[in-house]
Amino acid sequence: MNKNNPSEVTFINDREWSMIDGELCRVIDFIPLGFIKDGKISTFGLSAPYASVTIECKKYQNKIKGFITHKMDFLHLWAAFKERTIKENEEAIICWTKRNYKLKLLRFFPGFWPKLWVMICQKGAFELMTDPNYKPELKGEARFLAEKPIIDWKPEIME
Repeated sequence: MNKNNPSEVTFINDREWSMIDGELCRVIDFIPLGFIKDGKISTFGLSAPYASVTIECKKYQNKIKGFITHKMDFLHLWAAFKERTIKENEEAIICWTKRNYKLKLLRFFPGFWPKLWVMICQKGAFELMTDPNYKPELKGEARFLAEKPIIDWKPEIME
């Protein structure tokens, strides 16, 4: 929680982000605080985050502002929002997790590893993925295809 505005939720570190571990969240806004030049990622200081995202999750009523502090997480968001871009009939969905590493041992050293799975889906996929009562007429393969990411960026170390 932001002490100045108790209705605003801010995630900076893994302890805060872990409150939504495994939850799907729709990205409302991506604001790069770093940049990519000649293939190199830079920030405005050693401890500065690479970006911020404003997200909504079913678990919280209020929007969440999260800061991106891992280089690969930033690269994946950059690829989705700046290189590919989100079209009018699409939405970006992320899942922050440290539970789905291929090697379970990695969970004990989460600070070193990326934690974001970034997906671009058809608009409406977020509701389909998070609310089983949304569009109940969509079943089976039709529902699967409506939820399926058009493209995604998932760290190789994740299952």
